[in-house]
Amino acid sequence: MKISELLKNVKPLNVVGNDNADITGINIDSRKIEKGHLFVAIKGTQTDGHRFIPKAIELGATAILLEDMPEETAENITYIQVKSTEEEVGKVATLFYGNPSHKLKLVGITGTNGKTTIATLLYNMFRKFGHKVGLLSTVCNYIDDKAVPASHTTPDPIELNQLLSRMVEEGCEYAFMECSSHAIQQRRIGGLKFSGGAFTNLTRDHLDYHKTFENYRNAKKMFFDELPKDAFAITNADDKNGMVMVQNCKAEIKTYSTKRMADFRARILECHFEGMYLEVDGKEVGVQFIGKFNVSNLLAVYGTAMMLGKQSEDILLALSTLKSVNGRLEPINSPEGYTAVVDYAHTPDALENVLIAIHDVLEGKEGKVITVCGAGGNRDKGKRPLMAQEAVKQSDKVILTSDNPRDEDPQAIIDDMMEGLEAPQKKKVLTIVDRKEAIRTACMLVEKGDVILVAGKGHEDYQEIKGVKHHFDDHEVIKEIFGIQ
Repeated sequence: MKISELLKNVKPLNVVGNDNADITGINIDSRKIEKGHLFVAIKGTQTDGHRFIPKAIELGATAILLEDMPEETAENITYIQVKSTEEEVGKVATLFYGNPSHKLKLVGITGTNGKTTIATLLYNMFRKFGHKVGLLSTVCNYIDDKAVPASHTTPDPIELNQLLSRMVEEGCEYAFMECSSHAIQQRRIGGLKFSGGAFTNLTRDHLDYHKTFENYRNAKKMFFDELPKDAFAITNADDKNGMVMVQNCKAEIKTYSTKRMADFRARILECHFEGMYLEVDGKEVGVQFIGKFNVSNLLAVYGTAMMLGKQSEDILLALSTLKSVNGRLEPINSPEGYTAVVDYAHTPDALENVLIAIHDVLEGKEGKVITVCGAGGNRDKGKRPLMAQEAVKQSDKVILTSDNPRDEDPQAIIDDMMEGLEAPQKKKVLTIVDRKEAIRTACMLVEKGDVILVAGKGHEDYQEIKGVKHHFDDHEVIKEIFGIQ
């Protein structure tokens, strides 16, 4: 593709060199540059891509998309100067890969919690309907039935368009995609055409990056502000930010709720660890999920499927057959008659929701709740004491332990969590740095009818310590202790 064609949707400040040269690939990682590629120099949070322009040229780059022109330009290299490479890279990548998001129905899911569950359930549901479908999620990306490992909740714009292009080539009609606040803010989804979007909820998260809750909220809202008129937006009317998200949205707006009047409504009729009986828009259905927050997730799935033209009865039948996403409120029963629940909850709100769900199932029964949780290193420190508070508030015993300490001292993270507790609350708490020993201790304290919540890692099969990922899977540890194969 000619450089001039790639720049159709871009307004350069300056072009130095031949804009008729052919481009054979695009990259923001200079190490991946090959002959004929366009290198995009992005000023990231960790490093400035402009530093790697000489390396990209050395490896064969034909053109550079950049913000700051160098004092000396290299011969036979085209320099395209723009105000923001972060803003423009998505538009360039979309054009290079043939506008794949225009050739399928792409739906984005955003919010603090529930994105993975909703996107994955939609993917599984539409495959049950007989469609070829793509999925872009935290756990894994899928091109119909082919798994493509995920490194971020939302890939960079080039990888994203590559994946969407492959989905189109494989005949996918739909794609469901988690849209993180980082991805929206960093314009990773820039240039994509969305057929619809769904908002889950908004609670404190990622303030290490966004600095304020308002910045975090506005990043999420930007997704809905940019939806086109012919798209739809489904929002959670039970969340206080639900209507804020869509106040400037041009798309068709629909609401869902478990508490008030809305376009899509549901309530719990019965609840067990095996699942729930729900009433959805006046029709009863049994589902293999527990927890009020999962009712909201299922409503978002139901509403999205309705907006994509599916019939209510077909959607409910599909919902009744779907199972929870790996590491989301996943029960493991011991031979001795108690239950461990593995969940990804790593925010105060998510932890609260999971514990409420467990108490809903235990209502009217004798049984204690023992919670094992921690907090991630190199992330928002402000949520650490809040995590401890939520755990203690709704548990009979709490064991604070390591999550992914990353580059921080695990004990220091636990100390930060303990700062949120008053002296009487601390009597309910044990601190054990080694996560396996923490889980083992919980299993020693548990009795028949009790529930152990192991929170924070969910689907993850590693612990990141000092920059190294060590194999660690909560499921495996629990089953080993329980003596289950």
